[in-house]
This record gives sequence, structure tokens and C-alpha cells, in this order.
Amino acid sequence: MKVFAGILGLIFLLVVLWDAFETIILPRRVTRRFRLARLFYRTTWRIWSAIARRVRIAQIRESLLSYFGPLSLLSLFALWAVALIFAFALLHWGAGSAVNFSGEASSFRTDLYLSGTTFFTLGLGDVIPRTPLARAITVAEAGLGFGFLAIVVSYLPVLYGSFSARELNISLLDARAGSPPTAAELLRRHSHFPDARVLTHYLRDWEIWSAQLMESHLSYPVLCYFRSQHDNQSWLAAFTAVLDVSALIIAYGDGEAKWQAQLTFAISRHAIADLCQVLNVPPAAPPSDRLPPADLTQVKELLQKCRASGCGGTADLKLKELREMYESYLFGLSLRLLMPLPSWGVGGSYVENWKSTAWGRISSDTPGSASGDEKSSGHF
Repeated sequence: MKVFAGILGLIFLLVVLWDAFETIILPRRVTRRFRLARLFYRTTWRIWSAIARRVRIAQIRESLLSYFGPLSLLSLFALWAVALIFAFALLHWGAGSAVNFSGEASSFRTDLYLSGTTFFTLGLGDVIPRTPLARAITVAEAGLGFGFLAIVVSYLPVLYGSFSARELNISLLDARAGSPPTAAELLRRHSHFPDARVLTHYLRDWEIWSAQLMESHLSYPVLCYFRSQHDNQSWLAAFTAVLDVSALIIAYGDGEAKWQAQLTFAISRHAIADLCQVLNVPPAAPPSDRLPPADLTQVKELLQKCRASGCGGTADLKLKELREMYESYLFGLSLRLLMPLPSWGVGGSYVENWKSTAWGRISSDTPGSASGDEKSSGHF
């Protein structure tokens, strides 16, 4: 029985260590169906999101959802630590519980206590291993516990550095496309420039952003659950706006703008598809058309104002084909992460977060002043 427990403890130890290695150290995506971290996030997110769906007030619901990312990360670390302590306790028990404990008979609880104090390098000295095998297990666990703590400490700055890099461009998008960002608003605000070069350069910046996000979020999928600073912003909404604009320019544009839009569309669609695969999110058809024919006419007019439209004869069909390549993936992620997708922005007005601070709302109470929550018409 004890030999079986020792073998089980060794298997359990290897499974946990391999899962931690793939999650923290391995710089590439892992698509294997069974993973401890994947099972943990799938279970905890189902519970957390089910609770959040019952919250009626949107602001409170978003606040609740924003806690999941950081809390789940700390909980995963705690789960790994508890699992490693339990695995080493099984190893001690399988080795015969060869320890001295104040003259009392040893038991599995003694092994568990020794494992916990060793893993966290407490070194209390009230439980002492007797045999060479027990000492070897104790030394191995002490080294592993120290290394585990070092890896966790070094992992968090990398994770939050990737999160900050992601949020930088999302915050900049507020002034260029409103909040939530939309394709029509982005085109409307770039129509003031004399040509499409500014929009082309902006799409080049988003090509780089998409590539960086793909690399960081495929390596650390937990970042997908980290939400933006404002309730009306998200990395998924930013992807939607950029893909919408890129699809429009590919279908109706020409010249340098069209070439850059193709590059941005390719990497953005690649990122969305790969994230769906890593998170095991199947594509889902949107319940309604995000761009009805009447809205499409207005969007094409905005595209002409940006000097980025060539409007070929089969452009409408091309746009439909492009939308089918990414909208189902976006909607699938939206359902899983509870991040609403923005519309195309036709006929709407959107709040700019830089105009809607708490001080702005307070000052808006004075007669004749504009409200801090007043919705922008798309112009500065």
C-alpha cells in the first residue's frame, strides 16, 4: 500500500511540475486537452461567470469580473503549492514515514506537516527525517520550494508587463475611436487628415500590437481574463474595431492603405483564431448582422472621406467573406469572457473616457457647463 502511495506521489509531483513548467516557463502555446491549469480555469471561470451573470448592475458586474484574473492567478499558485506538499507527503509515507517527531509515532499527518514546513523552508526542526531516503526527499523538497518561490516572484513582473503593454494601445484608442472603439468612429476621426497615410501608419502600429498580444497571450492565457481599466474598453473590443477597419479597407480600398490593411488583418485574425484554440472556444455565429446594408452605405461614405476607398464592383462580397473569417471567433470569445463586442458605430455617439472623469461629472452640475458624461459626436 505504501509503495503504491509513493508511486502515486511521484506521478502527482511530476504532473504538477510539468503543468507549472508549461504555464510559466514554456514560451509557446500548449494545445493538449488535459492540463491541470486548464481544468482549474475552466472550472473556476464557470462558477465565477455564473455568479457575475446574476448581477443586474453592469458596473458591479464588471468590477466582479475584473477580480477574477488576479485572484485566479494567486489561487493557481496556491493550488500548485498544496499539490506539491501533498505529493511529497505521499513520498514520505511511501518511504515508511521514517521521521522522528517528539518521541511520538509518525503518521501521514506527520509527513504532511514535515512536507509543509520543508516546502516553505521554515526549518523548525521538530520533525527530523531518519533514513537517507527521507533526508533526500526533504532536501529535494526544500530546493523545489525555494525555486518555486523564485519563479513565482519573477513571473508576476513579466505578466503585468505584458498586461501594461497591451493596455497602452487600448488607452490610446479612446481618443481615436471612442469607447467602446468602433470602425465608423475610427474612420470618422481620421477623415480630417488630407490623405490616408495617417490611417495607414496607425494600422501598422496595430499590426505590431496584434503580434505582441498574440505572443504574450498564447504564452500566458491568463491575461485573456485580465480586464481593462474602464468598463467600456477591452482588448477584444479593440481587436474588433481594428479587424472591422482592416476588412473595410481591403474590400473597398486601394494603394498603400489596402496593403497595410491586409497585413494588419492577417496577424489580427491569426491571433484571434489561435486564442480560441488555446482557450478551447469554438466559433459561434452572431445572433444578428452587425452591419446591415443601410449601415454599410454610411461606412463606405466615411471610408471615402478618409481617401482610402476604391470601391470595386465585387467589394461587398469581399467584405462579407472577410467578416466570415473573424466575426464568429470574436463572438465565441465574447460569450466565453463576457466581453461585449462593439457595433460598427454607424449613427451612434460614444463616450470618450478622457472627458468623463469624476471631476467632470461634479463640474457639470454648474449652469451652462457641458456634462462630463455627454456623448461625443466624434470630433474633438
